[in-house]
Amino acid sequence: MRKVRGRIGMIFQHFNLLSSKTVAGNVALPLKIAGWPRGDRLKRVATLLELVGLEAKASAYPAQLSGGQKQRVGIARALAADPALLLSDEATSALDPETTGSILALLRDINRKLGLTIVLITHEMNVIRGIAHRVVVLDAGRVVEEGDAAAVFADPQAEATRRLLVSADVSASESHADAPDPARETAGVLALNGEPARDVEFRITLEGALTDQPVLSDLTLATGARTVVVWAKTERTPERASTTILFSVENSTPELVARIERYLRRVGATAERFDHV
Repeated sequence: MRKVRGRIGMIFQHFNLLSSKTVAGNVALPLKIAGWPRGDRLKRVATLLELVGLEAKASAYPAQLSGGQKQRVGIARALAADPALLLSDEATSALDPETTGSILALLRDINRKLGLTIVLITHEMNVIRGIAHRVVVLDAGRVVEEGDAAAVFADPQAEATRRLLVSADVSASESHADAPDPARETAGVLALNGEPARDVEFRITLEGALTDQPVLSDLTLATGARTVVVWAKTERTPERASTTILFSVENSTPELVARIERYLRRVGATAERFDHV
């Protein structure tokens, strides 16, 4: 057990740096405990501080650092003993959104450069979207869902996963409440009117490179359909992208619906149709 624990590097939520030691001293601490010679410790610390972009802060103390810089020190310290696994426990929850983005970019860079597996524990779905290749969802200590991150976000199977995603979407909507959102405004009109003036709605899912294509514009040119976007969302992970769009078609006829469905099949979109909504 001790050997296994010795190969795990730990990044803490609240940094856990020693205020009496410099940045270099904090990073060197696990190496000193492990008995590394002083010369080897100095070389290793210099390499790690360069990796996390803090080589100029080697002599600074934690009180002189920003939150993001403190977490970078924590990451360098976790990497000091060359772990086989990096465990990140809510490492970004104490940071502002901009700093969170920079820390996630650093972790992605470490994963790519060092080939190091990172296990990231978080309740923030945007963090998972920004970095994870695979996802495991725990509910009351049990694994309720796992798989490729993009697939889990696009089609969650467990109720716990759906709750987390809905909560994240609500938070995102509230944070942009003052910004005009045509999709939200359309949805609000539909709800207030009680019965939307549309015959058919489609929910389509676009994967990979298709997410960057003007699918609805091309659909209009190809079929003559007049579409109105009711709702749309894009999920991006380091490996995949997936866009879900709910749109309405005005004055649809069976022939028009058939043309739309043929077009969507041809371009490779996954589609679900709702008649007379």
